[in-house]
Amino acid sequence: MSTRVRASINSALTGLRHEPIGKRIRAEVGGDVVVDTTRAVLVWEPRRVVPSYAVPAGDLRAELSGAAAVETAADDVGLRLGDVSERPVLDPSIPFAVHSAPGEAVDVEVAGRRLRGAGFRIADDDLPGYVVLDFEAFDAWWEEDVPTVSHPRDPYHRIDAFPSSRPVRLELDGEVLAESTRPVLLFESMLPTRFYLPREDVRVELVPSPTTTVCAYKGRASYWSAVVGGRTVPDAAWSYEEPLREAEPVLSRIAFFDERVDVVLDGVRRERPLTPWS
Repeated sequence: MSTRVRASINSALTGLRHEPIGKRIRAEVGGDVVVDTTRAVLVWEPRRVVPSYAVPAGDLRAELSGAAAVETAADDVGLRLGDVSERPVLDPSIPFAVHSAPGEAVDVEVAGRRLRGAGFRIADDDLPGYVVLDFEAFDAWWEEDVPTVSHPRDPYHRIDAFPSSRPVRLELDGEVLAESTRPVLLFESMLPTRFYLPREDVRVELVPSPTTTVCAYKGRASYWSAVVGGRTVPDAAWSYEEPLREAEPVLSRIAFFDERVDVVLDGVRRERPLTPWS
């Protein structure tokens, strides 16, 4: 019997996973380079869906000291995604300090600063001497000479953006938000297809929102609230004004949350997907 690849990948979520990456990884605190290594590995603690960098302690230009007791992720902590895992997954909203693997939390002392709990000595025979690091605790990261944003990039996660002539119509409560025959379809691992439309094909008024988010694969997103039927729907859509290389085809185009609006593709209404943004 054939196994769906997605199911095979998801079946490993409950275990501790790691992958050597071979890139030069650097991190900075207060203008000082405190990580510079070509021996980094990516580590996914059980139920984590995005990786962290782990580096040999000897490649960390900092002092490590004991931190508070480890906070263990309870079985009911996380996001329930039935098509991904029977147990709640630990998405990026669950802080680094919450761990699902055995180990010792440590403070990282560098450049006159004490980064509390920013390191985790993971107890695993395959990772002796390695320290997993809290991406958010450091000021900047690079893979080779390219800045890394949001979190380390997963080599098995990818995006593909394709121009298309398939007719797409977006609706909410019976009102057409946008309609186009020239979308760019963005396919991303483990996420629903996103439809990026030319701004002139959006029929409702869009109001700039102060909300921004950062994606490791697409860059920084600007958000838009939509005026629909006399009411304002906050953060209904987003765009990338300075996308990263792989996402350049969606530059300045508008995408709506499929989870919150109705998408009619090729004349067929699609089911709303269940994701962290539902």
